[in-house]
Amino acid sequence: MFSLSQTIWLPPIPSDHCVQFPIQWKVQRGTTYLPKKTCLWRCSATESPKNSVKKDSKKQGNQEKGIDPVGFLAKLGITHKAFALFLRERHKALKDLKDEIFNRHSNLKELASGYELLGIHRHPQHRVDFMEWAPGARYCALVGDFNEWSPTENSAREGHLGHDDYGYWFIIIEDKLREGQQPDDLYFQQYNYIDDYDKGDSGISIDEIFKRAGDEYWEPGEDRFIKNRYEVAAKLYEQIFGPNGPQTEEELEEIPDAETRYRAYREQHKDDPPSKFRFDVVDSGKEYDIYNVVDDPISREKFRNKKPPLAYWIESRRGRKAWLKKYTPGIPHGSKYRVYFNTPDGALERVPAWATYVIPGVDGNQSCAVHWEPSPECAYKWRNKHPKAPEALRIYECHVGISGLEPKVNSFNEFTEKVLPHIKEAGYNVIQLFGVVEHRDYFTAGYRVTNMFAISSRYGTPEDFKHLVDEAHGLGLLVFLDIVHSYAAADEMVGLSLFDGSNDCYFHTGKRGHHKYWGTRMFKYGDPAVLHYLLSNLNWWVVEYQIDGFHFHSLSSMMYTHNGFASFTGELDEYCNQYVDRDALMYLILANDILHALHPNIITIAEDATSYPGLCERTSQGGLGFDYSVNLSAPEMWSSYLENVPDHEWSMSKIVDALTGNRVYADKMLIYAENHSQSISGGRSFAEMLFGDIEEQSAESEALLLRGSSLHKMIRLISFTIGGHAYLNFMGNEFGHPKRVEFPMLSNNFSFLLASRRWDLLASGGIYQHLFSFDKDMMKLDQKEKMLSRGLPNIHHVNETTKVISYNRGPLVFIFNFHPTNSYERYSVGVDEAGEYQIFLNTNEKKYGGRGIISTDQYLQRTTSKRVDGLRNCLEVPLPSRSAQVYKLTRILRV
Repeated sequence: MFSLSQTIWLPPIPSDHCVQFPIQWKVQRGTTYLPKKTCLWRCSATESPKNSVKKDSKKQGNQEKGIDPVGFLAKLGITHKAFALFLRERHKALKDLKDEIFNRHSNLKELASGYELLGIHRHPQHRVDFMEWAPGARYCALVGDFNEWSPTENSAREGHLGHDDYGYWFIIIEDKLREGQQPDDLYFQQYNYIDDYDKGDSGISIDEIFKRAGDEYWEPGEDRFIKNRYEVAAKLYEQIFGPNGPQTEEELEEIPDAETRYRAYREQHKDDPPSKFRFDVVDSGKEYDIYNVVDDPISREKFRNKKPPLAYWIESRRGRKAWLKKYTPGIPHGSKYRVYFNTPDGALERVPAWATYVIPGVDGNQSCAVHWEPSPECAYKWRNKHPKAPEALRIYECHVGISGLEPKVNSFNEFTEKVLPHIKEAGYNVIQLFGVVEHRDYFTAGYRVTNMFAISSRYGTPEDFKHLVDEAHGLGLLVFLDIVHSYAAADEMVGLSLFDGSNDCYFHTGKRGHHKYWGTRMFKYGDPAVLHYLLSNLNWWVVEYQIDGFHFHSLSSMMYTHNGFASFTGELDEYCNQYVDRDALMYLILANDILHALHPNIITIAEDATSYPGLCERTSQGGLGFDYSVNLSAPEMWSSYLENVPDHEWSMSKIVDALTGNRVYADKMLIYAENHSQSISGGRSFAEMLFGDIEEQSAESEALLLRGSSLHKMIRLISFTIGGHAYLNFMGNEFGHPKRVEFPMLSNNFSFLLASRRWDLLASGGIYQHLFSFDKDMMKLDQKEKMLSRGLPNIHHVNETTKVISYNRGPLVFIFNFHPTNSYERYSVGVDEAGEYQIFLNTNEKKYGGRGIISTDQYLQRTTSKRVDGLRNCLEVPLPSRSAQVYKLTRILRV
């Protein structure tokens, strides 16, 4: 494929070489992408094949430098032959896949920029271009209200490129000439009506511009052959056949070959000066020799310094005002449209796969795409830059539709106005949005995506979403997107399933193309066209909507042919057997490499329930290249304990093991106590488990409220402080939202009662205000002390009898007493530094809904020289039941 947009030319990369971007990218977060020097390709006729092979081998060796397909295994001391062999074979298969990719694309940047070409795009030559990939179709047309849904008016036909060998269809929709207007004098007349509203209406005629180009650009005599195009041909004909040469093919005798004619010509002019032959093409006689043009340095330098007369051509462009006066758009802004296919099974209408705004089928109406091309004065203009990526992530997970107090589908604008200020006040630095990408069924919460490039129209327009992201950036918040590339909706009329009438367009055929339990379709990751689609989709969200990072949802469903529904023991054989989808792993490697190369500050998060080895390792060392991976065992452990295990039977060591996860990757771990999944998957929120229905509780149940409040704070505090550099909270859980999330569906009679957030509870005070105050101060713990970005905690005290856990992290000491009844007046824990320690955060304070047992004169504690927990000093602290304290070293004592 070729890019029709005006971009800087990049040299193509032959398929027998490793991948190499033609520009220099920075190395970010330890991932190797490109060599520092750009490879300059040139054609030489004097090099022998032997020398060429040597040079190619040298280049290949330089590119492979620093790449070890099993590097992270050696780093971790893992010796597993089968898994190492799998990694090497995967690396080789990835190189072969890249060779196949470069048969279609000149570089990986082009591979991830398909949105610049596919879909609907305005062309400068008063027209709209549409391109779609449908290899199984026989005929393609664009139908909509702009052409009264005619399947014949705007079609891919002869003279309009039709479709290429890869199944890409191309349709041109000409803008309509207004009544009384004449067509342009130039067929290639361009209009600048996007960047600047009136730029271009200079009033200079085409004839004047061409005359100026002839006077200013061409040197005397240079344009002679342009004005007299047949002069060169006529002279050459006369030289070959003489002034009275043959006039018909019958009179034409057999022409000698070029070398014979050349030698005869040189013999005829052997007495002429040598300068006459300085531009001759000389064959050196070597094998594979093509040509070697002999010229003089002066002419060569003069030619290289000569720039094409683009300035004169650009000056001929007209502005948007001239276009509006002369034309009406072939497909106006806001027009509804679909793509029409004729297939072996009959005619089909589909929503285009690359559509950027879609209205899914609701109320019995057929789904359709909407052409979104607002005029320049109405298009959104970005005001804020991306915030700097923080060292530690405090993520606030949101769903726009359920973010309001009223039981309805909320909009982007309502979220921007009401929820963003709350997130900023709460102390988070990242918002993570799910359910933003278009999906037909609201009850799926956005996880059965139908249109990968479209924001959900139920929340607003693309301009509304840009405003949301821009305002978030203005508040210093990064914006992450929960992206679902692990499967897609099986809807045919609005999604990609059976898109062109065939079953193997975007997805696998047969059983492998269907998720075993979710009824969704599974992508065919080994197909370059599918890679083109998915990788371009990632790049699209960053370029078009300024997204700062991606949370890759449910990787286990794509990395295994059993969709992750199998028992895993942790043995490496399970990650390299016949059930592993190698193509999916190669897609993830490409996704991370390209994203981090094109956007060095991007952040990618992997959600994988199987703990695949190397998720966060560099791709050059055999890893998948993610920045963070989600610890899914922590929320499962908390849910199990709250629902099934009495408080006094909680195991402290199991809590620590679940929260710390794999210590090798602990610094790259994202942890949360609960997110939206527990509520959406039919479970209950922690607050619902702990408090029940608070409004119906009597005065006798204060103990129940105290237990729930204490555990709610302790669970979040230990999850927040014992893990890696990233923490996540779901919208509303920071103040103990009393109800679960339940989207409107048939089982609840399509009720919106539980598809909202009770923000009004914060104003009512009481336990909700107490929990919110604690969560804000917990965020300040990281804001002020940089707690998450410090090194991993030193967990030195885990006591199953007393139910106490203690650990150090920097100058902070964390002490948790999970015992349901036992309080300790002077509990001893070890510390490294001798000195005075001040309570920085105490869950038992009354302002947090606690009992306030610890008095203010007990907030300052001094160490004693006593060896406890293997540490040199001891801190004796009051420790009420179901409470936690954070101490900070305020003064060091020298012994």
